[in-house]
Amino acid sequence: MQSPCIREASQACLRGCCRTPFLGLTDSSQTAIDRSSAASTPAYNFHGTTETSLHPDARFSDHESIPTLKDAFTYFIRAYPLYLDTQQIDRIRADEYNHLALSKHVCLDYNGQCLFSFAQQQSSPMAPAASSSSPPGSPPLILHSPGSPFFNISHKAVKPNSQVKNGGQESEFESRIRSRIMKFMNLSEDDYAMVFTANQSSAFKLLADTYPFQQNRNLITVYDHESEAVDLMVESSRKKGARIYSAEFLWPNLNISTGKLRRLIVSKRKRKKKMKMKMNKRGLFVLPLQSRLTGTPYSYQWLNIARDNEWDVCLDTCALGPKDMETLGLSLFKPEFLISSFYKVFGENPSGFGCLFIKKSNVSLMESLLTSPANIGVITLISTSPSFPFTEEPETTETKTQQISKPTLEIQNLAIPESRNSPEITEATEIEEEELSITGIVESTTPFVSTRSTNTEMNSYMDCRGLDHADSVGLRLISIRARYLINWLTNALMNLQHPNPEGRIAKALVRIYGPKIEINRGPAVAFNIFDWKGEKVDPAMVQKLADRSNISLSNGIVKEVSFLDKNEEENEMRKERAMEEGERIDRNEKRHCRIRVVSAGIGFLTNFEDVYKFWAFVSRFLDADFVEKERWRYMALNQKTIEV
Repeated sequence: MQSPCIREASQACLRGCCRTPFLGLTDSSQTAIDRSSAASTPAYNFHGTTETSLHPDARFSDHESIPTLKDAFTYFIRAYPLYLDTQQIDRIRADEYNHLALSKHVCLDYNGQCLFSFAQQQSSPMAPAASSSSPPGSPPLILHSPGSPFFNISHKAVKPNSQVKNGGQESEFESRIRSRIMKFMNLSEDDYAMVFTANQSSAFKLLADTYPFQQNRNLITVYDHESEAVDLMVESSRKKGARIYSAEFLWPNLNISTGKLRRLIVSKRKRKKKMKMKMNKRGLFVLPLQSRLTGTPYSYQWLNIARDNEWDVCLDTCALGPKDMETLGLSLFKPEFLISSFYKVFGENPSGFGCLFIKKSNVSLMESLLTSPANIGVITLISTSPSFPFTEEPETTETKTQQISKPTLEIQNLAIPESRNSPEITEATEIEEEELSITGIVESTTPFVSTRSTNTEMNSYMDCRGLDHADSVGLRLISIRARYLINWLTNALMNLQHPNPEGRIAKALVRIYGPKIEINRGPAVAFNIFDWKGEKVDPAMVQKLADRSNISLSNGIVKEVSFLDKNEEENEMRKERAMEEGERIDRNEKRHCRIRVVSAGIGFLTNFEDVYKFWAFVSRFLDADFVEKERWRYMALNQKTIEV
């Protein structure tokens, strides 16, 4: 039976402003929650709405037959009129990230939080060059240059527990940016300590290096894909004697195999009464709230189950979108550790750092490592400006709305309606008659002005306009924008089919791994492209061709996919299907398979034109000779370059 606080949180999250945090525990409970969530959201018939958002003739077997950008957006807005409420994000993109419009770059490969804006980077003051009179041994001052805004990183030799306990004698610059990040993450500095790491992988390895696996012997991870960061943690944990376990994911939607994960977490032994001395925990349980690769959502409730069974919990937040940390689940289940990742400028500079957050009541876990060697993954942030900007705490739209003018928004001859609160659009002419913006590529006359509070906390936060933008828009608008875009894209990909000559069944161009159209899916889709013969196009080839079209994608390997099924015949057919795709069944565990896939991720600043361009690119594979044409074109261009 759920506790009153959990029931209250679940009911609040079912109102539709954010992803439901209590998914995936049992088939029956998940179905009930999904139905309640769908009925409570503005688009109550979400599946049907998405299917009609593409085009009346939604099956396409020729890349030249897909609707134009203008027509596609018209149908999209008919299905999702609330998308227009997110027009503020288009303004931010136009004013602060205009490099995306100038380069026409579609960025679907980012993961993490953006710290600064491109406009902020371009206007940042330069740091003076180091003079010959600088004191001996002092760190050199580094000139600020585009692509490296505000700070550089320096590795430092420091014992992990020393860094956690006293901040490692951090500079004022580090202290300010740490406070800003903690505020953005919705974490209290009274509850958590924070360590800067070189990247996400360093954060995972640092956790493994400092966690006492000698006493708490087990490690459980919940990842449906290969991850270099997780692999480093597993390797380090195994060297310390940890027993490694992984969750399984059920074909075809890659939901967690709840039965197996419960058996791993829940102890069969009767728990002894707690003695005066603190009992050792059973180990470390590492959970992301959604898959970075496939967009599969996972439940906060696993944190509660793990804690009830004496596990320390690490919450991986790297795949979460901006403001997702404001969901009610975190306030109910405060994990012992959190890991996050931040990069500098979206679409411009993916460098940045990782963060390991440690619950201060658990710092004693590191006592045994006082004699451990210094960890090279810990870093120092070095400001590249002699007078780095301090600002007041940013304010969310729930507190105060922005006061900005409404310029005319146009791109070519395409019109986009203004933001509205109307629940539906009844006539197509209404869309055509109003001035619209599809992309946020606008000629703005009023720059973005971040809303600030006027309290006594002045100068306590870094001017990280990337974080400010997310704070100013708020969780609701960010969530519904990502939800509509990823589900439209998923539906659009599934409606590309090869021609079916002689009345044969049409073959799908794209196969999606993980959730299809779901109201609570994460903003990422994993897929493969198959030619008219049914043979898979190499994901690396797809990624390269996309890059040549100025579209950045990711690729990865889906793993721990289980074909366990009561119907053995169907089970064998699924295994055979995986093998036909050119993948292999794990030798050590024949019921599992590993599949290399392409992945596209929707970010805070992604707009409809981005996902349309990507869809249009994928549709070109309907041409049976597309890959060969591109290969010959590539060779011809190289040959011409050599001759010159």
